[in-house]
Amino acid sequence: MKRNFSLSLFYYCKVETFPQKPSSRVTVSVLDVKMGHTLLCVLGLFLLNTLPYGHAEVSNRASLTLQPNWPQIFSGETITLRCEIDGGGDTQWTYEWEPTSSNTQSSTHSEYRTIRAQWSHSGDYRCKGRKDSYSSTEWSDYIRLTVSSQRPKAQLRADDRDIPVGGSVTLTCSVNPSSSGWKYFWYRGKKTSEPLTTPDVVFLSTGQIRVSQGGLYWCRGGRGDPVYYTEYSDPISINKIFENKAVVTLQPNWSEIYRGEKITLRCEIKDGGDTEWTYEWKTTSSRKPSNQNEHSIRSTTVSHSGEYSCKGRMKHAQQS
Repeated sequence: MKRNFSLSLFYYCKVETFPQKPSSRVTVSVLDVKMGHTLLCVLGLFLLNTLPYGHAEVSNRASLTLQPNWPQIFSGETITLRCEIDGGGDTQWTYEWEPTSSNTQSSTHSEYRTIRAQWSHSGDYRCKGRKDSYSSTEWSDYIRLTVSSQRPKAQLRADDRDIPVGGSVTLTCSVNPSSSGWKYFWYRGKKTSEPLTTPDVVFLSTGQIRVSQGGLYWCRGGRGDPVYYTEYSDPISINKIFENKAVVTLQPNWSEIYRGEKITLRCEIKDGGDTEWTYEWKTTSSRKPSNQNEHSIRSTTVSHSGEYSCKGRMKHAQQS
């Protein structure tokens, strides 16, 4: 422990002369002794102030930690700065903080300092502990806090958009910009629905699931306590291929069609039952049919020539 002292020195000198012959001149020399004179000097050494002034530094060291210690913080997340005194024991410490940001209120009576992060909280932070009015630790090392002003958005990818008969597809969710500590929440149908659980999907690893049901899928990330959520991902539509087979029929089923004739193309789902379907057509002609199960041509032309195919999609898989 370093202490500073104030030291004051006083010199008091007294000169006495013994009787001499009368003279019109008397000579006195201070700090010098000559015949016929006695120089009595008194040296006063006084310690006017033996108490420390300013403050004294104690040997304990202050260290500052960030919890959770994520490499990137986003606006709205809750974080904690903690000032710890190594070997502090049972000493009742008070704390001093030095943020470069003026938007954060510091507390001298708590080792914790919780922040609902904003971009304005970005800056360098440090702390120290104080035993009493005259003694404290040195300042801790700085911790740099960088807060991103925008909420991140989840990104969703699928290894395939069509689920084969008896098969599945894998969905991958990630957060951009990337960071750490994320858990992922999955949704099918509306974003406001409850997150998917184990009976609905197979969880492969953090950020990956395997699905065997068609529909519209979303995801988002979350971390911390309370949970901080990212923006929802853009949706991905997954189509399930059923054993039902789509068949195109031509009416009337003539081998040759002439210009000006009326024909109808119909898409039929074998064993479709009472299921409600929507329909998609593919053709090599320059005239694409509408997404109905029937496509009628009132007066054929050469531009209608080509190959036609169709498929059916269950309506409930299209909810958004």
